[in-house]
Amino acid sequence: MNATRRTLIGLLVLLCAATVTQARIKLVALPERAATVIRLDNPNATLIEEERVLTLQQGLNKVDFSWKGVQIDEDSIRLQMLDHPANVTLLSVSYPPGESALVWEISSGGDFAETVRISYLLRNIDRLITYKAVANKAETFVDLKSYLILRNFSGEDFDKARVLLDYGEAFEQGIDHEETKQMLFLSEPNIPIRKVWKFDAATLPWDPERLDNQNVGIPVSYEIVNSKTGGLGDFALWGGKARLFQQDGRGGTIFLGEDNAALVPVGEKMELYLGDSRDIVVTQRKMRDAQINPRRNNSNQVILYDTDEIITAKIENFKDSPAVLTMIQHIPGQWDMEKCNLKYTKKDAFTLQFEIELPARTEKGPAVQELTMHYHRRNVRPGEPPMPPVPMGRR
Repeated sequence: MNATRRTLIGLLVLLCAATVTQARIKLVALPERAATVIRLDNPNATLIEEERVLTLQQGLNKVDFSWKGVQIDEDSIRLQMLDHPANVTLLSVSYPPGESALVWEISSGGDFAETVRISYLLRNIDRLITYKAVANKAETFVDLKSYLILRNFSGEDFDKARVLLDYGEAFEQGIDHEETKQMLFLSEPNIPIRKVWKFDAATLPWDPERLDNQNVGIPVSYEIVNSKTGGLGDFALWGGKARLFQQDGRGGTIFLGEDNAALVPVGEKMELYLGDSRDIVVTQRKMRDAQINPRRNNSNQVILYDTDEIITAKIENFKDSPAVLTMIQHIPGQWDMEKCNLKYTKKDAFTLQFEIELPARTEKGPAVQELTMHYHRRNVRPGEPPMPPVPMGRR
């Protein structure tokens, strides 16, 4: 028995004599692990790679490998010869019935101390990623730290192992069964951020003044770009819980909130939700929604028509500092824009995104920006629901 709670019962070495005689059986003690790697590259499975030195004799060798009480996926077990791959060959693998075990038959061309790599998927050992972001007082930079939380409920003890993610530094760590460890693996100061307010016309009220006894806020987030210019960009950032803080200007910090960050590939943006802000107010109305160019069947029934639609939005910034509002508009089906006074990008065939920069308020009142979209939807069938969706509060 060793500290891994996995019993490699022994090496049964069959020595093949020149004459036909009964093989004699020799039990060889199994050495300890030479090296162990815990690979966490895949979020859905944990790969264990361990190296051991097997004492092989010329001829046929049988190795019995068992894992009672350890959550190994038996179909994933692999054996690789490292020192003499041309002279040492794995002939077959058999699984004794009703046991958590297998038997390797290995043919050796000589007497070797063979280093082998045993790899397998181990269940119930996993990892969590967490982030801590501390913004400066002006909310222009954050000090970003990321932690790996490793949890082991596999039934296996690891006295010493090399823990690898697909990015960041490796850890030389031991972890026992039922143990949890937290390790800092990413620390980047002064990462540029942009504070962004987001109004989605499909989900937020168009006219907050019409909502009685309700405070309507615009979701606000910190936006971090996973790129070299943004101080990151070496690898994708795993998803995980992020806690957000801000320096208070007096040596302390303020807790802003927490969010669950999604996986962020290189070049993409991480959005960390802070809460809802009432410093920016959006009032949106549909000023025209008319049917044009009707097409009729032989019974004089309208079967298709186009629309002539105008939407206006008034954006007010009550903050003492400039702000950026990301506005999301939706136009389903076939459509074309006749006129729009602000630039937009198409996120997909039906979604428009505006990045609207708002100056700070003045002594006279809030800074105001206005949007006007004049568009036509084509080939609409009667009975189709009105689009885009009409949130509560629209006039």
